[in-house]
Amino acid sequence: MARPERRTVRDIRRGNRAVLLHTLYFSGPTSRNDLTARTGLSAATVSTMTAGLLGENIVVEAGQVESDGGRPRVLLRVNPEYGFAVGVDMAENHVRVGLFDLEMTERAKVDYVLRPVRHDPELVARHILAGVEVVLSDAGVPPEQVLGIGVGVPGIVEPGPDGVIHAKPFGWDGVPLGALLRRGTSLPLYVDNGAKTLGQAELWFGSGRGSSEAVIVLLGVGVGATIVADGTTFRGASNSAGEWGHTKIVAGGRPCRCGGRGCLEAYVGIEAILDRAGVDSQGDWEEDLDRLLASESPVIQETVTYLGVGLANLVNLVNPEKIVIGGWVGARLGERLLPEIRRATAANSLAEPYAATSIVLGRLGPDAVALGAATLVLEEFLNTPQVARITAAG
Repeated sequence: MARPERRTVRDIRRGNRAVLLHTLYFSGPTSRNDLTARTGLSAATVSTMTAGLLGENIVVEAGQVESDGGRPRVLLRVNPEYGFAVGVDMAENHVRVGLFDLEMTERAKVDYVLRPVRHDPELVARHILAGVEVVLSDAGVPPEQVLGIGVGVPGIVEPGPDGVIHAKPFGWDGVPLGALLRRGTSLPLYVDNGAKTLGQAELWFGSGRGSSEAVIVLLGVGVGATIVADGTTFRGASNSAGEWGHTKIVAGGRPCRCGGRGCLEAYVGIEAILDRAGVDSQGDWEEDLDRLLASESPVIQETVTYLGVGLANLVNLVNPEKIVIGGWVGARLGERLLPEIRRATAANSLAEPYAATSIVLGRLGPDAVALGAATLVLEEFLNTPQVARITAAG
């Protein structure tokens, strides 16, 4: 029988501080009285903790609100300029680096183009490191104000300090991206799957906010999902849960980039859509998809059907209250065809779980993966409001 974990006074204080900071961050400007009610902490604890946070400039005053018969109550908020987070979206055709304040407002951004057929790890690491320097310079933010760098990548990310990535379409099998980046920066690093970073962004700030049972899907070149159970991202035994794009929808079907056949990604990923339509793309995927949508090609309706099957599998298996469709392909399909996508999902779902599910579009746009990567840094800051150690998410 395992012994119960012993918690010191310092552990309790750290936990209380994290609870207070989380509540203050997600509630917006809040009075001490409201913090006491929302956290369950004593008024004395809230007063002591907020005094400490004010003294460290982590929290600032944000005006006053009238109270019933007493003095106006001072509102508090997390100081958006206490620190900054870098968020990186590493995709098949670009590396996007953004700098965000603690309100997750983007202060600077830079993009580097990648050739879809070439993803040299050293080149990718150089782009990321160069991008960090550019966004800090453009925003006039010194490195000591940066709390960390979050990186969203395609593929499976092993838990551990080296950020080891397995991404077959890139030819990456055990690439230690975190270790490569550490050669050029001493800032804390967090590496996670891009679908999961997008999912966390939508869960915290977008269409998934307030949902405790949800699936946020990413449709782009690759296809993936974040499964949220009881308000927490489900990661599985080896951090690879959510590889929805590699569930099979056609036995022995089209070849997939992963080496298998019949995967959902082989039908609804952008390369698969264009290939089925006979489009000889030169890498201008967004323009090619827009033209295909405008032409009302039958391939688009086929894609909606395949997507509906994939979403129905999530409905039947996970029973979410909400499915959020994200990613740039998902946004383009959903903006024009969301009612058809819902009908295709309903046609392939069990009636009871489908009736409990709403299917909506993501709200955060093309920078959602980078924003979500920055939330990896924010999450560590809220849990331990100090500069965090170098790690890999998961």
